[in-house]
Amino acid sequence: MRLLVAQPHGLCSGVARALRIADDALAANPGETLWCYHQLVHNEHVVAGLRARGARFVDDLADVPEGARVLFSAHGVSPAVRAQARARGLRVIDATCPFVAKVHREALTFARRGLPIALVGHKGHDEVVGVLGEAPARIRVVETQADAAALRADFPAAREVAVLSQTTVSQDMVEARLADLRALGLTPQLPDRRDICTATQERQDAVRALASQADRFLVLGSRTSSNSKRLAEVAQSAGCPATLIASPDELDGLDLSGVRTLALTSGASTPESLLDALRARLESPRAPHP
Repeated sequence: MRLLVAQPHGLCSGVARALRIADDALAANPGETLWCYHQLVHNEHVVAGLRARGARFVDDLADVPEGARVLFSAHGVSPAVRAQARARGLRVIDATCPFVAKVHREALTFARRGLPIALVGHKGHDEVVGVLGEAPARIRVVETQADAAALRADFPAAREVAVLSQTTVSQDMVEARLADLRALGLTPQLPDRRDICTATQERQDAVRALASQADRFLVLGSRTSSNSKRLAEVAQSAGCPATLIASPDELDGLDLSGVRTLALTSGASTPESLLDALRARLESPRAPHP
């Protein structure tokens, strides 16, 4: 079986930055618990490694002792969460990805102009929840065509709509929602620079370019990772069957019979060591072969 590896793949700069911040925080005070609000990044292997070093993960700041250190994840948080942290005297360490912070600023700018804001993304995702909190009266999460119609119903007099996006969605999704909004008589207003981060776009482009050369695509990443799921979707839409796996151990459950060329990539929150382990499994005599 021939193996192809998409380039680029794996950790993006925002995730690498968040991991460095967590490493520094753990090293600076080795005897003190580092509380993490939500998963630092959406990868269970990374989370397990941090937990083994003494980090504790919570989804409610009320579970963090007053005055303790708390690490905000790369996905960012809402102003309400920041206010709660201040009220509890928490010592905040902020690992918000700069691309995500940019979307927060754009949301505030458009809200001050009085525009309704369509946030193209996935409901309930940590990043989306954080941005939504910047201006909940003006922002609507637009994941589907029906969501676009609901935004129009909420703002019937609007002629323009600001359009922001989760940093890890596909450009195809953004374009589809823009078309939906235009069909409803709204003129989209976009930020000066698109919100999909450069690393996300580059990894999707690499998958798209490689899909025509492979019989099957494997995407290594957490099933809670938006960018990893998008990579699998991009491969599928380019005509190459794709499977998202969270660990090299999942190879045992895959049928790769008939696959002559297998393409690999990994999500932006997946450590390179995991992809190395996957390649080693595939190249070993015990790996499944056609």
